[in-house]
Amino acid sequence: MPTRPSPDVAVLGRVGYFRSLPGDELRRLAAVSRPRTLRPGETLFEQGATCRGLFVVVEGAVAVRQISFRGREQVFHTEGPGATLGEAPLFDGGSYIASAVALTAGRVVLLPRRQVIALCQRRPEIALAMLASMAGRVRRFAELVADLAFRPVTERVARHLEALRAADGGPEVRLTLTHTQLAARLGTVRELVARALRQLERAGIIARRRSVIVIRDPGRLAALARGEDSTAET
Repeated sequence: MPTRPSPDVAVLGRVGYFRSLPGDELRRLAAVSRPRTLRPGETLFEQGATCRGLFVVVEGAVAVRQISFRGREQVFHTEGPGATLGEAPLFDGGSYIASAVALTAGRVVLLPRRQVIALCQRRPEIALAMLASMAGRVRRFAELVADLAFRPVTERVARHLEALRAADGGPEVRLTLTHTQLAARLGTVRELVARALRQLERAGIIARRRSVIVIRDPGRLAALARGEDSTAET
């Protein structure tokens, strides 16, 4: 009767660039992995700290963010189970470029840097897959920079709502983020997020019922999200 893989082996096998690894390699990684549980709000690693290795999210959600000296927060991305964190400093030997904070209770495993580098040297296809993953994040960061540089706040809010509408497929979407959290995601402050929502409401594009947003004019919302309609902006 075949034996079941250990939980950590199964977790590592779900990571995109580890899926091609044979069982003995996964077991070797699992043997050196270091599990850690997280409480909501707990910091996984700090910006500027020395990289200890590659983190794999097992359970929960983790936000990668920077905070300015004035206290403004910018969330770069949020990751869930199966995601990895810390690839860039893993390869260049530098410090973490941002901080990672648990949004919910969860669990991660740390794969020490030395073992991951050794794996990449043994199996170059893993290194290439990790580089492809990092390239995807660089593209998303480029889009974020373009949004912050070129898109007004109302347009950024419209783009967020349009993404929610496209994912849900219905005329109503639910904002699961507070105005402060959404502002951190969009690179602004909560007052401007609230103002943007009021502008969209006055323009007849949306209606609000607490956390539920009713999309009254999906065509205009989509156009504004693409930067093709500025009538709702001030």
